[in-house]
Amino acid sequence: MQEPRLLIIVNVFHPDRGGGGAIFSDLCYGLVERGYDVTVRCAYPYYPEWKDKSGKNGLRIDRYDEKGVHVERYGIFIPRDPRSLLQRLVYEASFFFSLSRSLHRGSRFNLVMTYCPLVGAVAFAGLNKMLYRKPLWLNVQDLSADAASASGIAKGSLVPRVLQAVQSLLFNQADVWSSISPVMVTRLEAIRTRKQNIHYLPNWLNASLANEIAKLPGKAGRGTDEPVRLLYAGNIGGKQDLLRLCQFLVGSNAPFLFRIHGNGAEASSTESWIRSSGDSRLAFGPFLNESQFAVALHETDFFVITEKTGSGGSFIPCKMIAGVASGTPILAVCDADTPLGTEVKEHHLGPWFAWNQISDVLVFLRHLPKKRELFKQWQENVLAHATFYERDKTINQFASLITDLIK
Repeated sequence: MQEPRLLIIVNVFHPDRGGGGAIFSDLCYGLVERGYDVTVRCAYPYYPEWKDKSGKNGLRIDRYDEKGVHVERYGIFIPRDPRSLLQRLVYEASFFFSLSRSLHRGSRFNLVMTYCPLVGAVAFAGLNKMLYRKPLWLNVQDLSADAASASGIAKGSLVPRVLQAVQSLLFNQADVWSSISPVMVTRLEAIRTRKQNIHYLPNWLNASLANEIAKLPGKAGRGTDEPVRLLYAGNIGGKQDLLRLCQFLVGSNAPFLFRIHGNGAEASSTESWIRSSGDSRLAFGPFLNESQFAVALHETDFFVITEKTGSGGSFIPCKMIAGVASGTPILAVCDADTPLGTEVKEHHLGPWFAWNQISDVLVFLRHLPKKRELFKQWQENVLAHATFYERDKTINQFASLITDLIK
């Protein structure tokens, strides 16, 4: 019997890890392990640094196999300023037109799966469906129109409305949807027009990072140091609003050591500001590889995750899963009703703070040494919650649903 042929369209794939790259890659590897013939069409590596990391980005299509996955790399316009709306629109359009060179090879797949945040990928998948009538699965990691507004890329009232309309039109080309948090599923229910099934399929800790974390001793029961050690690691863009937190902390006399590692649209301005502040409590470094990330998580007391206020239910940072799996409580600064805020509060994964009550962070840092039992409880809670993000369970769900769709 011939293996079912799947086409998966993403913007980032290994060696890119940010922006969901680690999860997208691991899903493809996992589906190959389960007997599927998987082709992934993606851009050349560029994220979150926003630069051509392979030196191959251009018109040429690069094809090779990796862990059984047939990888096809397509050129993409990489914005010099990712905060520019015009450059982001060209970025999206370039991926659509670059992928469109493969339309003549679309009939051989039993199912197409596309991932959003890149609307250009969704548009290509929709065109492929119109031509070949193969089932189309949309996995929404990021409601890009909402995120563009929240990060300040889309300003005013007209542009966000246009982006929302385009997003809704393209999304509704898909036959089935999935997303990564209950809050995002609820958001999607409001924009579907065909009563498509929407599956809640959370992200997970990819296998290679899980192996790096497993090499290190457990943290359960380990107390906090004075000063409190904080870590931020990952993408640094407009959605995170990380600089705002840094500026607030530097203006205080709170006891902390804040280690920041990352890259992205706002990374250079954040790094410059930290260096100019002269505050030795903050340190900035580059994006970490998986081994370094695991060690950094092991050494810290809290994994800091920030989201710009007003981001709504547009995304949930998948890096939270790594913190949870390492036994590190999450220190979240975000709106209460976001996927991140909901997750941290409902499962008691660590302290949560709203931006309009940010002064409470200082009180927390000063009094944490007296709250040893609470800290221990957070450690236990994150380790218990880590089982929810079990890799094989979720990939098996994907495989089962795929099989049902292509029968």
